[in-house]
Amino acid sequence: MSGIYLHIPFCKQACSYCDFYFVTRTSEREHFVQRLVQDIKSYRDSKFTEETVETIYFGGGTPSLLEPAQLEEIIDTLYDVFDIDEREITLEMNPDDVSAQFLADLKSMGINRASMGVQSFEPELLEFMHRAHSREEALRCLELLGASNFNSFTVDLIYGNPGQSVEQLKSDVKKLLEFDPPHISAYSLTIEPKTRLGKQVELGRIAPPEDDKVAKHFDTINKLFSSHGIERYEVSNYSLPGKEAIHNSNYWEHENYLGLGPGAHSFWWDDSAKRWENEQDLRKYLRSEDHPEKEKLSLKQLAEERLMMGLRTRKGVRVAELSEQYGYTLNDRQLEYLQNREQEDKVKVDDRITLTDGGIKIADAIILDLVTLH
Repeated sequence: MSGIYLHIPFCKQACSYCDFYFVTRTSEREHFVQRLVQDIKSYRDSKFTEETVETIYFGGGTPSLLEPAQLEEIIDTLYDVFDIDEREITLEMNPDDVSAQFLADLKSMGINRASMGVQSFEPELLEFMHRAHSREEALRCLELLGASNFNSFTVDLIYGNPGQSVEQLKSDVKKLLEFDPPHISAYSLTIEPKTRLGKQVELGRIAPPEDDKVAKHFDTINKLFSSHGIERYEVSNYSLPGKEAIHNSNYWEHENYLGLGPGAHSFWWDDSAKRWENEQDLRKYLRSEDHPEKEKLSLKQLAEERLMMGLRTRKGVRVAELSEQYGYTLNDRQLEYLQNREQEDKVKVDDRITLTDGGIKIADAIILDLVTLH
C-alpha cells in the first residue's frame, strides 16, 4: 500500500471557492475522532493491512482544528492496525490555528510534513476568498514553521482571482519566497458551481478572469519559482529537488490508498481495480458502519486515467507502461494527434509522452482531446 488519507471535515467558515466536503459545526469533533478510530480498527487483519503504508495524509476540512491529543490517538490507532513504514506524514493546517507548541506537538507524534493554506497575503483577496486568517497570521505562521523542526512543508497559493493584478501576484510570491519553502502548491482559481463563488458568478455579481490573464499569472509564478530553484513537477505543484509530495505523487501513479472519513476516496488494485467514496455526510458517518459500494474499473478506464494524471506531471507517461500495465495501445488517430501537437511544441514524444511548458498551459484540453480520439 502506498497511503492512507484521513478526511477531517471541520472548518471555522466556508471559503468562497471550496467544494470539498466540510461542516462548520465543530461541536462533534470528539465524537468524530472516536468514530474514525473505530473505522480504522475495522480494517484490522483485512487485505488492506497486508501492504506497507508509506504515507499518511490528514486533509479536509481543517485537520489543525483537532487537538494534539486527538491527532495522537488517531495516529496511534493507525500504527496499531496497519504495517506502517512512514516516508511522509502530512497534516493540512490553517495559519490561525498554529503556535510553536502546536508544531512541536505534531513533530513529537511523528508528523513530518506541514501543509499550510496561505492562498494570499493580500487582505482584500483573503476577504474575497472568505479565509479565516489574516495576512499577519500567515506571516507569523511561516516564521514559526521556519523556526520549527519541520524540514519539509508546503504552502498553498491561489492565483487567477478576479481583480488580482500581476503585481499583486508577484508581491505574494516574493513574500512567500522569503521563507524558503521547499514545496509550493499554486492553484488557478476554479469556479465550482455549488460554492459561494460559483453562485456569485452565476448571478453575474463576479466576472471570472479571462484566460489570457490566468495564463499570464501562470507564466509569472513559473518564472519566479524557477529563479529560486523551485521547479514545476505537476500542473499545480512545485518543489526543490527531492521535496516532491510523495503521497500525492502516488495518487497520480495508481498506487493503492485507503480513504477514511466522510467524503474520502479509496483506490485499491489487486486482482482487479476498484474505487469507492465515503458518503459526504458527517451525521451518517457518525452512526453508520457500512462501507460504501465499490466501482470496478476496467483496464481501459485505468489507462485513460493514467494518461490524464500522468500528462499533468513533468515525468509524463511511459508508452511501454500503457501496454505493459494496462494492455493499452495508442491508436492511429491518437498518434497523429500527438505528432501534430509535437510540431506545435506542445508535446514531446519519445519513450515517454510529456507536455512541454507550452502544452502544460492547455493540459486539460490536450488530455481531453487525446483520450476521446477513437
